[in-house]
Amino acid sequence: MLDTRPNHTIYINNLNEKIKKDDLKKSLYAIFSQFGQILDIVAMKGIKMNGQAFVIFKDITSSTNALRAMQGFPFYDKPMRIQFAKSESDIIAKMKGTFVERQKKPKKPKDDEEAKKRRKAAKEQARALAQQNNPGGVSGGNVPEQPPNQILFLTNLPDETTEMMLSMLFNQFPGFKEVRLVPNRHDIAFVEFENEHQSNTAKLSLNGFKITPTHAMKITFAKK
Repeated sequence: MLDTRPNHTIYINNLNEKIKKDDLKKSLYAIFSQFGQILDIVAMKGIKMNGQAFVIFKDITSSTNALRAMQGFPFYDKPMRIQFAKSESDIIAKMKGTFVERQKKPKKPKDDEEAKKRRKAAKEQARALAQQNNPGGVSGGNVPEQPPNQILFLTNLPDETTEMMLSMLFNQFPGFKEVRLVPNRHDIAFVEFENEHQSNTAKLSLNGFKITPTHAMKITFAKK
């Protein structure tokens, strides 16, 4: 919704989209110049901008009178809808000395995009490996089973296990919150979910998953 606060520029829509841009500007000038000096008329073509234009007057009195008098005026068989523009036009700002060059949105560093792609690829690879190595969820024994809760206890992890590696494995499951490694212990870790149902889903899917050919990860519920 455009601002209704009076300013030098009026915004017009519901214009006939079949009219050529140059003809449209000439016609708008012809009917609006009666209200005062016009500094510029901006009419843009394109799917999103068709049927729209901006008329910039030298003073606010002219734009206000034009809006009141021409609201709903049948212009090429369509009633014009007119409002004050949302912001002051550049040409008026330059006249007032308040013009500020618009900053272009900085492009994201290419490295960030590449890193995202790598993380996404690694995540998809981890998901595929999980399904390949453990299609039915192999049960891992030797660890006493605790009552279901939102925290999983991982054992039999290889020395090269990292927080990112485990995060990629587990964040494919809904409710994943975080991975917590144990200082000075590379073979165990904790993974927390929002609730026990979500942690159980991950447990059933990844219990017995081989992070390396010689290390089948064992997952149980953590002690509360």
